[in-house]
Amino acid sequence: MAQMKRTVIVASAMVALTACAPAGYDGANSSAAEPVAVAAAEPSASVEAEASASAEAPAAADAPPANVDLTEKLVGKTVARMGKVVTDQDGWILYRFDKDTADPPSSNCVDKCAEVWPPALTDGNPQLTGVSDDKVSSVTRQDGTRQITIGGWPVYRYIGDKKPGQWKGQAVGGTWFVVQPDGKKNLECLPTSTPKPVAPPSDSGANDAGGSGYSY
Repeated sequence: MAQMKRTVIVASAMVALTACAPAGYDGANSSAAEPVAVAAAEPSASVEAEASASAEAPAAADAPPANVDLTEKLVGKTVARMGKVVTDQDGWILYRFDKDTADPPSSNCVDKCAEVWPPALTDGNPQLTGVSDDKVSSVTRQDGTRQITIGGWPVYRYIGDKKPGQWKGQAVGGTWFVVQPDGKKNLECLPTSTPKPVAPPSDSGANDAGGSGYSY
């Protein structure tokens, strides 16, 4: 795809965490890869066969639904304290999920999980800055949308991040980590305890995973 491609004593630990975490950090709350393509119909001698093949071929297979927010750009860079990260076009830091797989690429974050960790969706042509095109591809999700992969790993945003540049999702549930430009886990700035994910928006009245039943 040409365009795709952290015991000392508690007081010390808290100081270290504060120095590392982005502003507003709260440690307690804090399928195979495939470019979608239309198979070409084999030449047919009859007009009827050609018409039939044309009717069966999906129209605009690469086009995502109109209401889907696309990740139009991937930016690989180094930021203070965290080190190597990848952001989208708006500066939101992207993550990878240990319960996914990279070989073959597969996303296992669906339903409520995907409400908390919105997948980075694509139409197949994100602009790349600081990310090698041979590391970027996509995987088709269960709902038919296409999710960006880096180094084979599907990537996501985190709704617990309240502004671009935050990484409150780092080590959430012990399974979510900031992704690096090569697709590897960024293991900097790990909190001293395992943060819980925020609650899915569909779970009204719950402020964190403890009241939602969601545990990823």
